[in-house]
Amino acid sequence: MSDHILLMRGITKTFPGVTALQDVNLSVRRGEIHAICGENGAGKSTLMKVLSGVYPHGSYEGEIVFDGEPCRFGGIRDSEHAGIVIIHQELALCPQLSIAENIFLGNERASRWLIDWNRTNHEAARLMERVGLRESPVTQVADIGVGKQQLVEIAKALSKEVKLLILDEPTAALNDEDSAHLLDLLRGLRDTGITCVIISHKLNEIIEIADSITILRDGRTVDTLDRADGVTEERIIAGMVGRDLEHRFPPHEPRIGAEVLRVEDWTVHSPTQPGRKVVDGASLTLRAGEIVGLAGLMGAGRTELAMSVFGRAYGVNISGRLYKDGRRIELRSVRDAIDHGIAYATEDRKRYGLNLIEDIKRNISAAGLPGLARHGWVNEMEEYRVAEGFRRSMNIKAPGVTSTVGKLSGGNQQKVVLSKWIHTDPDVLILDEPTRGIDVGAKYEIYTIINRLADEGKAILVISSELPELLGLCDRIYTLSQGRITGEVPREEATQERLMYHMTIGQE
Repeated sequence: MSDHILLMRGITKTFPGVTALQDVNLSVRRGEIHAICGENGAGKSTLMKVLSGVYPHGSYEGEIVFDGEPCRFGGIRDSEHAGIVIIHQELALCPQLSIAENIFLGNERASRWLIDWNRTNHEAARLMERVGLRESPVTQVADIGVGKQQLVEIAKALSKEVKLLILDEPTAALNDEDSAHLLDLLRGLRDTGITCVIISHKLNEIIEIADSITILRDGRTVDTLDRADGVTEERIIAGMVGRDLEHRFPPHEPRIGAEVLRVEDWTVHSPTQPGRKVVDGASLTLRAGEIVGLAGLMGAGRTELAMSVFGRAYGVNISGRLYKDGRRIELRSVRDAIDHGIAYATEDRKRYGLNLIEDIKRNISAAGLPGLARHGWVNEMEEYRVAEGFRRSMNIKAPGVTSTVGKLSGGNQQKVVLSKWIHTDPDVLILDEPTRGIDVGAKYEIYTIINRLADEGKAILVISSELPELLGLCDRIYTLSQGRITGEVPREEATQERLMYHMTIGQE
């Protein structure tokens, strides 16, 4: 039996006018965790769609050998029958069905023509125990968090007697605890003989878990690295972007001015749990030209604080005081916040930040339509001119502003979100996880844009789960724990250890 469970040789995949993959080679050893790294648009997901039959045999050039046999998959069912299961970044679960129903959807446990519910729930419970999912099999998927939904997908894969499990950005939407649990689970699967292929932008996780790493750039195989050779993040980055990034963050000398926004004694109650304070007496200030960070563990209330300040977009029974340029203001709606020069870029750009079926032009103009309208009619020529200006200044990689946003890479989608809010000409920009799910090269571009906005005098609040990002970008960092501000740390005194200490104050 060969040491390699998978060999992909000379894979070339073209779309009209675009070569997505050019002579790509991939070798995966049996029983290992193999990572695939590359910038957005490098061809990672396309290669996995070729492997899993999403792009069937005949639509690409090259050869696939799996478990010693040449493969010609005509669709996903063919690859799953061979033992290859892919879990996409956008989870393919039905929220209104139970966990057990989702696990066996399309693979039902039936007796003749009727589903055997006792067997279904019993086998689901066994698979759930294997992946560490402590829920009832009859629980609706809509009632569990994203981390547990990821475990449902893995249990579903195990029900199909998976030999090779492919995970596309499995921890992108998970908190630190859920991410650590998932990585431990993958190690356990490896120890039982299941081979895993993982695509991720989180290089620290790749270094921690991968036995070997294949790097793609511009649709080509650049390098394959082995854990035993002492892989570093710097070496992976150099392969991904084609150059060394001496500095992960662009150099920046802040020019900090007067106070722009002050939040005093801000308290927000949960809209679903009466009496529970999600934000408890929080106070903070933002100054012109300053980049301020907000750090906290998942559930600390970071997003809830930002959304409640942004025109009470979240929460009930909100109390406290807001001051803009030294004058007290009352924001009763999102429109009020925009009119007062406050913008909020959501952490979930695909669900709340963008209209994915619309073009770049309409997305950029969405929050600032009053400035483009006369007597209720939008000036389409002006809308086009504004959008084209942002496409050029923000380096949005697209043929034109009529390109559909849903077809852009994550980094370019984020640039569209930023363009939408910059178009409203805000004085305060709240950026919630501005680099989530985008590659290291695109992150650098986003950091450059944030620095440029600060240099223009805007006050910026950055919420991030990545402490190195806050340390590399921010002039001052607030910490939040259980809805309370627990620390305010200037840049020169900030370390990961000090921030984590403040972030865990009051935690059990």
